[in-house]
This record gives sequence, C-alpha cells and structure tokens, in this order.
Amino acid sequence: MRVLVTGAGGTLGRAVLPRLRSDGFTVRATSRRPRHDPTTDWVVVDLATGAGLAEAVAGVDAVLHLASRPGGGAPTHRVDVLGTRRLALAAGHAGVAHLLYVSIVGVDRVPIPYYRQKLAAEQVVAAGPVPWTVLRATQFPVFLDRLLRAASRLGPVLGDPAVLAQPVDQHEVAARLAELLTTGPLTGVQEYGGPQVLRFDDAVRAWRVARGSRRPLLPVRLPGRLGRELRAGGLTTSAVPTGRRTWADHLADTYGRPDRR
Repeated sequence: MRVLVTGAGGTLGRAVLPRLRSDGFTVRATSRRPRHDPTTDWVVVDLATGAGLAEAVAGVDAVLHLASRPGGGAPTHRVDVLGTRRLALAAGHAGVAHLLYVSIVGVDRVPIPYYRQKLAAEQVVAAGPVPWTVLRATQFPVFLDRLLRAASRLGPVLGDPAVLAQPVDQHEVAARLAELLTTGPLTGVQEYGGPQVLRFDDAVRAWRVARGSRRPLLPVRLPGRLGRELRAGGLTTSAVPTGRRTWADHLADTYGRPDRR
C-alpha cells in the first residue's frame, strides 16, 4: 500500500514513518521545506496555500493526515481546517481510497480554541469525498513532560491537582495507525488512550521522583467550564484497546530508574 503522511516531521510523524516502513508500506512524506532522507520520499507541501498537494497525493492509496498548527486562531484555521479541506479535495480528485485523520481525545468536550479547530477539521474529513477514519488519541507523555517543565519554571510546579490525563506513547499510536490503514476506512471516529488515567498531582509526584526534584506542587484550581471538563476526564477515554506503556515507563526511559541514581 502506498501511503502519503502529512506532517511527517512532528513527534508522531517521526514514530509513524519507521513503523509504516517496517510493516511493508511504501511511504511518501510531506513537509513545508525540502528534506533529504534516503529512507523516505519527501515532498514539499504547504497546506495553508495548497502548494504541492496535487503532486503529493498522485498515485497513493491512502493519506495519513498528521499535519497541524497548534495554537488556535487564524493560522491554525488556515492549516487545520482549510488545509484539510484542500487535502481532502485533492485526494478525492486523485482517487485516494482512504483518508485517516489524527485528532485528539476531548476535542468535542474541552473548550480550548485549538480543539475547536481540530473538531472542525474532523467534520471536513467526514463531509469530504474520500472514505475516511478519524483516530482521536490522548496526550503523548513527551507533551506532559514538557508541560510540567513549563509549569515549574518559577520553582514550584503549578497546576490543578484533580485534572485527569491518560498519556499514550506515540509509538503505540503509530502502531494503531498502521492497523487502521490495513483495515481500511471505518467511516467513523475511534479513540485510543494510554493504559492508565492519572491525576495531575500523581503525575507530578512520579515526575519529581524520576528527576530527583524537591519542587512542591502549588495547587491552582482551573476555573470555569475548562476546569470542570478537565477534572471530569475530558482528556481521557474508556475506549479499548489501549496502549501498554505507562507514564512510569516514559519517566524511566527519559530520566532513568530512581533506584539506579
């Protein structure tokens, strides 16, 4: 199967490319700037303008759409919504048989501007001319790690202790995407999360131990609907199957086992 992967240079893309190649897929990858990689056919595509799209989708059987511009606002809308529409139309014109779009668990519940754009992009895919599947994944542990680093820049770790998260390893998401490409279009939304739901304070405690840090958690309760949704599990899913790698596994790989320090 010939697969076009958009946004292939991102966190998930870097896990997806070797997984697809090892599973026997022929891969073409997109980026906004030229890349030179003997293992992958890279093509230059700009979703915000549509430049390069027609050439990129020519001759492929499926499109795995990872590209996104986080943040919300007009730049995100141009890439995530209008760019997804351009991609879907180009893929339909080229006779692509499956458009697999990667979204985020909670886009339909958590009131974050970026999530509204992702939900709109899902709707574009569902209304488009190409048979489709949407996979919503929970947050990657590398993102939670970065969030904790940012939240502790002033010393204590700032955060709402009762917020719930369900980290899922990006390599396991890559494996799930390979399965969905093999299965073919499902004309529906699937969800995929990590093996355990964590409270923010529990995630912080494990992170502190792994890093050998004594920085305390300074509780800051998130207000309004956003806080309510995050505390109620808006970023989590009960869908099965789940990934197997835990937050503790990520911390051990990143910082080493605490008992080996």
